[in-house]
Amino acid sequence: MSKKAAIRSTLPGRIKVILQNFWGMSLIFIFLMILLRALELYLVFSNHVLPFAIGDILKDIFIQDLTWLAYLLGLLFTCYLVVVLISSPLAKWLLLLFLTILVLVQAALVFYFFKTLLPLGKDLFAYSTEDLLLTIQASGQLNVFSVSMLFFSFVLVGFLMHLGTRFFRFPLKAMLFLTGLFILSVVTVILLPDLVDDSATEVETNVTRNKSRYLTEESFDYLMYGGEYYFDFYLRSGTEDLIVEKEFVDDTYPFAHKADYPDVLSPFFDSLEQAPNLVFIFLESFGKAYSGKDAYLGSFTPFLDSLEQHSLVWMHALSSTGRTFGLQPGVFGGLPFGEKGFLELYQEFPYHETLLSILRKNGYETRYFIGADKNFDHVGSFIEYQQPVQFVDERLFDPKYSKSPSTGNFSWGYADKELFKNGLEKLPRSLESPQILVFQTQTSHDPYLVPEREKYIQKFENHLSNYLNLSEGQKADYRSYRDIYMTVLYADDAVSEFFDEYQRRPEFQNSIFIITGDHRLPEVPMSSRIDRFHVPLIIYSPLIKRPEYFEGVSSHYEITPSILSFLEAQVDIQLPEVVTWQGQVLDTAQTFQSRIAMPLMRNKNQLIDYIHGDIFLSDGQIFQISRGLNIDPITSPNDLNRMIGEFEEFKNKNSYMVQTRRLLPPQ
Repeated sequence: MSKKAAIRSTLPGRIKVILQNFWGMSLIFIFLMILLRALELYLVFSNHVLPFAIGDILKDIFIQDLTWLAYLLGLLFTCYLVVVLISSPLAKWLLLLFLTILVLVQAALVFYFFKTLLPLGKDLFAYSTEDLLLTIQASGQLNVFSVSMLFFSFVLVGFLMHLGTRFFRFPLKAMLFLTGLFILSVVTVILLPDLVDDSATEVETNVTRNKSRYLTEESFDYLMYGGEYYFDFYLRSGTEDLIVEKEFVDDTYPFAHKADYPDVLSPFFDSLEQAPNLVFIFLESFGKAYSGKDAYLGSFTPFLDSLEQHSLVWMHALSSTGRTFGLQPGVFGGLPFGEKGFLELYQEFPYHETLLSILRKNGYETRYFIGADKNFDHVGSFIEYQQPVQFVDERLFDPKYSKSPSTGNFSWGYADKELFKNGLEKLPRSLESPQILVFQTQTSHDPYLVPEREKYIQKFENHLSNYLNLSEGQKADYRSYRDIYMTVLYADDAVSEFFDEYQRRPEFQNSIFIITGDHRLPEVPMSSRIDRFHVPLIIYSPLIKRPEYFEGVSSHYEITPSILSFLEAQVDIQLPEVVTWQGQVLDTAQTFQSRIAMPLMRNKNQLIDYIHGDIFLSDGQIFQISRGLNIDPITSPNDLNRMIGEFEEFKNKNSYMVQTRRLLPPQ
């Protein structure tokens, strides 16, 4: 009898130890997560200029964090009890390890968000290990000090978790009550609907989000559903509200079509006597928000502003992606994205044609100049597929040039002024064939370190006072992003110096310059979900007879078909009958309108935006687009269903292309 009584007496003690270990560590974990959220809000609101106050989002933050902690700890509690049946000490140490890692991951996500104002999601899986390491090195975060701090933080957090099991020693009844209350809260969270504020801006939503929750949900979505493909689609001609009517020719090549792409550029040009040279200038992180007429943040590109007065300018131009990976496929080919961007198909590109390959068959030569490593994002593979006669990246720069400033031992490459100087020096003095010249800048990119720093600090201050005419009170907001704006001023100067030099070349008078940004930078808060895609688009040439600003919505997708139709009309180049351009043609309307339909990819692996006409679908919600690319949420079930249907059709055709590599029939 005494033995049975002894056995009964140990059970409450064992339950108490089990719950004590769980709640001792969990309470420390909750405290640290709250502390990290407070740190996040402090960093974000003290370093960024946001159009809302902390008080406006505290309720949503509380709901986000509370529901996430309930979900997470509920799952961990279940797993913990299962492992306890095997070994109580093992369960304790596994829980300690997992909670410690979660705290460190949350801290890393907080600092990532503080710098970028974008939460890390499934785009994490879209980059190779090498590209991720290059990005971290460029930010200056990969060094002995940071690695040492990581190790120290791991030990400290682990020690605090262990200390919690010693410090929080509640009576068994209190432990059981706490556990019961916790289980009730988990059940309540599961049954409650997901409360989402549809009126919140993208920045507001991003600040509100719990960063580890977002990464977990995005990762789950990618790992569970990222490999599923559906091929239910039907081929249809373009609808009446779009500019171009497309006749799809083969259901085994769902993007291939015939169409009459009108020549919209010739009315603004003198008649051409010979094939013109095409000069593309791709400006890193150049958004319309801070460049050109009607830039709502004020323009930081005085040279481009002056060039606009003699150019064709599209006020409502969109990039196809929110990062650089879509630039070349979008501008030169209007190509579908694939799973992670068209460039990620580099190991086996589907047969395709682009502006570069078509003009090569018409006697053009392509020369590509980039100040960074051509292998990043596999840009090199795509351009080499087009068979350029010259491709210069950082490896082929003249030794007299120095790489950009860096925060560590790694630099993205050469600054923009060096890019243009080196490129012009490497051009042959005499060019027998018409040319396509491409210059891709990189200075206006994180970590935003500008050469000639003292010069550009002064230039920045002068620009605020004399160009933007800001008061002292207004200047404070801009100084929060001084380093970023300085790189934009620097890039603008680099383009100015390039034009000064290039106009001395004999081919200048017969050249057409296409200048655009790859995307808007995210570090300066965006005004809306579509703002990241709103970029400058300028066509300048001495051959232009009538400069003009256009209000029609256009995109990178419209550049290639517009230029090819223009050259066909002017110099009789030969074009393929079947093409895969996703775009229309550049809209030269003088009043605001939208007659395009296209998907937009925010980040690699994040395809949740679609535009058709003046309706914008974003993450399951629709908006009305107005002048300035302002968007307002609307409620229209018919439009929502139509947009979702069109978007799903594109995604299914896109998935089919990835699996079959059938994009364009061999011609």
